[in-house]
Amino acid sequence: MPESYFGKALDFLNKFNADIGDLVELKKNGVTIRGVLMPTYSKDDDIIVIKLDNGYNIGISINSISEFRVLSKGERREEESKKEEKNEENGQTEVMIISTGGTIVSKIEYETGAVRPALTTEEIIEFMPEINEIAKISAQVLFSILSENMKPEYWIKIAEEAKKALDKGNKGVVIAHGTDTMAYTASALAFSFKSLTGPIVFVGSQRSSDRPSSDAPINLFTAVLTAKNSPFAEVVINMHGETSDTYTLVHRGVKVRKMHTSRRDAFQTINDIPLAKVYFREKKIEMLREDYHVRDRENNLDAKFDTRVFLLKYYPGLSPDIIDYLISKGIRGIIVEGTGLGHTSTEFYDAFRKATKEGIFVGMTSQCLFGRVNMNVYTTGRLLQKVGVVPLEDMLPETALIKLMWVLAHETDLDKIKELMLTNFAGEINYIHLPEYFPRWHHDRIRLQ
Repeated sequence: MPESYFGKALDFLNKFNADIGDLVELKKNGVTIRGVLMPTYSKDDDIIVIKLDNGYNIGISINSISEFRVLSKGERREEESKKEEKNEENGQTEVMIISTGGTIVSKIEYETGAVRPALTTEEIIEFMPEINEIAKISAQVLFSILSENMKPEYWIKIAEEAKKALDKGNKGVVIAHGTDTMAYTASALAFSFKSLTGPIVFVGSQRSSDRPSSDAPINLFTAVLTAKNSPFAEVVINMHGETSDTYTLVHRGVKVRKMHTSRRDAFQTINDIPLAKVYFREKKIEMLREDYHVRDRENNLDAKFDTRVFLLKYYPGLSPDIIDYLISKGIRGIIVEGTGLGHTSTEFYDAFRKATKEGIFVGMTSQCLFGRVNMNVYTTGRLLQKVGVVPLEDMLPETALIKLMWVLAHETDLDKIKELMLTNFAGEINYIHLPEYFPRWHHDRIRLQ
């Protein structure tokens, strides 16, 4: 039975004994169309989906089809079923894929052209069945949400499921996630795990699996390869490392940022270099650094977050009254995205002094992203420190925010909070001075410029 089809379309396909993966040929308005029968995600029961030779999927109403025949039966699904049955019989898999949603698990609704989250993680595997050749896969759907709907309480559930998968003996975990907030979730898990038996690899895609230019299959393939074979046990993000399909880069979850809205190589390690480079065709992992955390003997999870924090982006003309408002709302911590080396206007001195006297932590990061804050160069920075603002080295603003949530859930004393915020837990602070480098999209970005 052609799964995912129903109603008229299901009856139509059953009449020709057509199944997913079959090579079919049909005539529509006198035009011959040939391609592979794909699953449908349409709400209409008269739509079938065909993948053309050029890689595009098209939805066709069975009411417009004058002729239809199956040219050859697909063998892939039968082989996949046997592999899945074998994995189940053995009772042990090597990599668990946990789906939370996002473009990598999104499909096209052909009647509207809209993209929506897929129903099951198995639908992801359909687009890259080769992953079954490199690892025994198990999969589960934890959420089917777009990444803008991710919440701190969901981070805890993801962490708990990842721990369960590793405790069962999986060599690694792959988490499918929307790209827009993936760095936030990766940071949350990085601070939550004190030790890991294997890597937790976040993966997403900039373009949905239905598009010929999709980065989903290669990102997923290399993520599984990394989860199974990498020597490190850290929380990382694996995404395209260039515009073509040669390799992906593995970034530490606390040092990475999405730097472009739509490019496939949108993710970049900031103020550091990635952990590894993963070659797709060669199925090879090239380590780019040696200071990684090795696989440990146990998975030590401590996932707690206090959400009474605020990320304040300073801009010229911003009123310090915002601090009084945050104090009135019971905020316990503020991360400031300051200008340059870590500044705000002098009008904020009294407001920050009041906040710190109320026991509120105020940490300074930079809007520049590249480089580190240095609040000892100019008078403004020195005075901000005197009223209690803490410079946070080269931490990314969003990483500092997530870290503060985690720290506040474990400590109430302001001095201890400051100490913990300046403690390097997961590689979020780079104490080694690296030559300055900037995002230059036409260069290999793992090289320092």
